Amino acid sequence: MILSIQSTFSQENEELKVTTEKVAVKKKKKEKKKEKKSKIRPYEPLAPARAAFYSAIIPGLGQAYTKKYWKIPIVYAALGTGIYFYTSNNDNYNRLRDAYKRRLAGFTDDEFYGSGTTPRISNEQLISLQDRYRREKELSLLLTVGMYLLNIVDANVTAHLMQYNITDDLSFKPKLNINEFDYKPNYVMSLNYSF
Repeated sequence: MILSIQSTFSQENEELKVTTEKVAVKKKKKEKKKEKKSKIRPYEPLAPARAAFYSAIIPGLGQAYTKKYWKIPIVYAALGTGIYFYTSNNDNYNRLRDAYKRRLAGFTDDEFYGSGTTPRISNEQLISLQDRYRREKELSLLLTVGMYLLNIVDANVTAHLMQYNITDDLSFKPKLNINEFDYKPNYVMSLNYSF
């Protein structure tokens, strides 16, 4: 924008009056290049480490740091699902273990014994179910830790890729040209570089 100053002299008051007007001016190419350069963020070598650190402290914070807000619910859903299955399997394992311990002590009043004289679930079945829920509990814990680590790696990789310069200055595009003489297509690959 260029400001033009107009001065007018008044003979009555003998004062100097200054008025300003805004005039629209076409932007030059140099100004456009300066604006284009300002959109490119400077390289920050610690940004990926910072994003990974944030995600390690609070899951999803690294995604917020890299402005990928849509990933935060996915992180919490994955971690929440893993924690839910871990606690569910742990509760079932503890119920079965307590019932087995009570049977070894000579009691027949556990929830898996039933109302008759023969148990609904035998001692061997209780041991087998305990092993199953213990394996599923450990697997749930392993998957939850894996999702937590994936959250950290995702924040780190996203921060690295945000610094990768993707502009239209360098482009590789396939083009289809029609030959004007015989109207057959000519397939062309072009590499464009502008500066």
